[in-house]
Amino acid sequence: MSLCAPRGQAFDLCRGGQNLNGVEDENIRITISSTHYFAKPQGYLACYRVLRKDRKRSMETLHCTTISSPVGPLFLAASAKGLVALEFDARLPGQQSIRPNPRHIREENLHNQNARTKSANNKDAVTFEHSPTQMRPYITELEEYFRGHLRNFTLPLDLRGTQFQQSCWQALQAIPYGETRSYAQIARAIGHPQAFRAVGAANHSNPIAIVVPCHRVIAASGQLCGYGGGLHIKRQLLELEGARALQLPQPA
Repeated sequence: MSLCAPRGQAFDLCRGGQNLNGVEDENIRITISSTHYFAKPQGYLACYRVLRKDRKRSMETLHCTTISSPVGPLFLAASAKGLVALEFDARLPGQQSIRPNPRHIREENLHNQNARTKSANNKDAVTFEHSPTQMRPYITELEEYFRGHLRNFTLPLDLRGTQFQQSCWQALQAIPYGETRSYAQIARAIGHPQAFRAVGAANHSNPIAIVVPCHRVIAASGQLCGYGGGLHIKRQLLELEGARALQLPQPA
């Protein structure tokens, strides 16, 4: 836990259960690793108040909203840099999500337009703020895409992942609208021709569906294969884009 205060003074105050008001120092941070500094209840509460205040200062707020679309509800979240997440409301079991509990977040947002929720991936660093107005530029481009009027997204992205994942996601963005690539082709494109399985894993971890078009990656045979939103949505997106030379299975 982090605490803003001169080292010796903070420890003494915590041990003595005194109030820490007036001893905060923005430039000095100490780490408390033992609970004996909080032996007295009032000392614990005083430290907790400062710790909580400090944590709030370091939290990142992501603007978010949920919209309707031809492929079902979509959850969007963006930082000051750009879009961080675009998720399908319904995902396959095990599909990662930036949200701790998507259904609970939707319920909270219905009752509180300023709902804030911790992220499952970084519980102490990220909060969400329901902000339809802030998300309007992203919504507009998605609406144009689904109308068939937009082929290339121009909205800024804030992709967060490993160096390998980033290289895979960049390769996905290079696949032209209406075309497809195999996992092996993506692996060769990023300079790791034998890493097609790792490419598949990076696709599975893609946090920004549709805009980072992992739906354009298919099996070498031309068959559709795994997609976080479900194969029926993958098929729908490819048909929207007019992808050719695909062995698209007809729904039963």
